[in-house]
Amino acid sequence: MMNFLKDFDTQLDIKITCSQETEPLGTAGPLALARDKLIDDSGEPFFVLNSDVISEYPLKLMMEFHRAHGGEASIMVTKVDEPSKYGVVVMEESTGKVERFVEKPKAFVGNNINAGIYLLNQSVVDRIELKPTSIEKEVFPKIAAENKLYAMALPGFWMDIGQPMDYIAGLRLYLDSLRKNSPSKLATGPHIVGNVLVDETAEIGEGCLIGPDVAVGPGCVVESGARLSSCSVMSGVTIRKHACISSSIIGWSSTVGQGTRLEKTVPWRSLSHVKTSLEGVVYVCDDVYSNGGAVLPDERWSRAI
Repeated sequence: MMNFLKDFDTQLDIKITCSQETEPLGTAGPLALARDKLIDDSGEPFFVLNSDVISEYPLKLMMEFHRAHGGEASIMVTKVDEPSKYGVVVMEESTGKVERFVEKPKAFVGNNINAGIYLLNQSVVDRIELKPTSIEKEVFPKIAAENKLYAMALPGFWMDIGQPMDYIAGLRLYLDSLRKNSPSKLATGPHIVGNVLVDETAEIGEGCLIGPDVAVGPGCVVESGARLSSCSVMSGVTIRKHACISSSIIGWSSTVGQGTRLEKTVPWRSLSHVKTSLEGVVYVCDDVYSNGGAVLPDERWSRAI
């Protein structure tokens, strides 16, 4: 983990500091835990981002919105087709001022839900005790009651990708967004079908067919004749000749054997999802067919497939 953070320190020219919970503190408690890292003499607000969300991040626009309304906190909201499944944010459409929150409403009160992107004044941290606390259920309603909470509509796509099956769907949305906004970043060529993202350090063999909705990470080797669709291939992965992978997430530094076919294989941590997830360093042997199976990351079991 520390090497991962150092890489991004260098790449983005920023300083990344970790605050680790020794016990779960909910969605607000960690802010109290990191109080010394968030509060400084500048008085500048800070962003809070949920890590299991994929979307466009118009942070500059959000900062302008926050400064314009003069409240204590801003949240991004996104519209959904079935608001009864979520906590709905009831707000004034003209100003964005949040009136109240309604959890899984039975009657229609709106279709804006919390997108998990916040911009908070430092004073918000003073509202939070160092204990398990929900920012959505305990902190935001109090700020809203004081007319100091505002919501901004999130432009573009949004999706919760906390589960592997959702991650693949979120990847599709992200690649669609690239097609519209930055098409030059997508791969092209006779071996590419639809929206595909391939890192410049990846090696793609002859006779491969890749896409649609595929991301291939840094340092990957995809050997000749491989077929990839609706999958994410993490950094350092090797995919041997004529392997066929669909609806899958192939974990870092894993290897998929020659002639192997993986589709709809369940990740080991959750048997309720129908996607492939090779988590940890996994070696899948040659000529394996897995459909609806489970792949364990523990090295004692990984090679048993």
